[in-house]
Amino acid sequence: MLIDAEICPELREGLMVAMGWIRHWFRTDHEPLIIEAKASSSMPTPRAPERAGFFFSGGIDAFATLRANRLHYPLGHPLSIKDGLLVYGLEQDDPGQFEHVLHSLSGAAKQVGITLIPVYTNVYLNYRKEDAENNFRFWEYKFMSAALSAVAHAFANRFTVVSIASSDDIPNIMPYGSHPLIDSNYSGGGMRIKLDGITLSRFAKTKLVAEWPEALEHLRVCNQFKRYQADMLNCGHCEKCLRTMLALLVLGVLDQTSAFSADDISSDLVRSAVKLDEEQYYYHEELLYPLREQGRHDLVNAIKQKLAEYHRREKIITKWMLKIKRFDSKYLKGNLRKLKKSIHP
Repeated sequence: MLIDAEICPELREGLMVAMGWIRHWFRTDHEPLIIEAKASSSMPTPRAPERAGFFFSGGIDAFATLRANRLHYPLGHPLSIKDGLLVYGLEQDDPGQFEHVLHSLSGAAKQVGITLIPVYTNVYLNYRKEDAENNFRFWEYKFMSAALSAVAHAFANRFTVVSIASSDDIPNIMPYGSHPLIDSNYSGGGMRIKLDGITLSRFAKTKLVAEWPEALEHLRVCNQFKRYQADMLNCGHCEKCLRTMLALLVLGVLDQTSAFSADDISSDLVRSAVKLDEEQYYYHEELLYPLREQGRHDLVNAIKQKLAEYHRREKIITKWMLKIKRFDSKYLKGNLRKLKKSIHP
């Protein structure tokens, strides 16, 4: 890849490391890109003063990042977050619906004391439709923090550090498009990319947010953005909404926020609406004990049923995958595996 511009040598080195990890994790045969560009020999212009920002989606992870930052860093500290980047063109591609999010989080930003910076990008839009047809594999496993970091670098003259909120904690982090081994490699030009929140479980993050009324009122956890309305950004029926509502119910604050239309959750809704996979099941596992302590055995039993369905499904898939691998190795000389890799490298 030829770039007709200078590039920070630290960033170029980091890009090669990030590509190496992604190739290793996902066993792709594609060679890493060779970046041809002149190395920048000048030092980045110092910011006066240093300034910290973060990606502000309005979700549990983002609000927990800001809340923890406020608790741990005095406002005058260089790492105290001053700005939130809200990006159109990554998670969502509907301008009208994005305006609903922008309106809600503009109000939140004023209340929590940050400057909200809306950003509009097409860095992902050319891939989004095709990626959606493949369950967003490209975004989730390869492109996530690269795209976010590219947005952050557009503000290199403003920030010295930009935080990306982690979705998972240390015991549950898997190879992913945003990962402790990946994100920091997109630093360069005097700006550091930081993955934040990896020591906190989803429930611990929700507890942080639940103790902060300003954040609680403006929560946006739902990805069903086609359903957004001006006064309601959470559908209340998807897995992500329900897991958040369950945690807020346990913490005794579900009825204190208008971010969700319901004040309670039925076990029937959990049984009908929740389907778990390897990226979600532990979010629900950690809710079993606090729900049991609250005496909500109806919800405990419903979650246990969904967990049992997940483990049973995984066991069946694993069994059949082993059979297919043995058949491929014995009779097809591994050609089925090679075909799969050529389709999904």
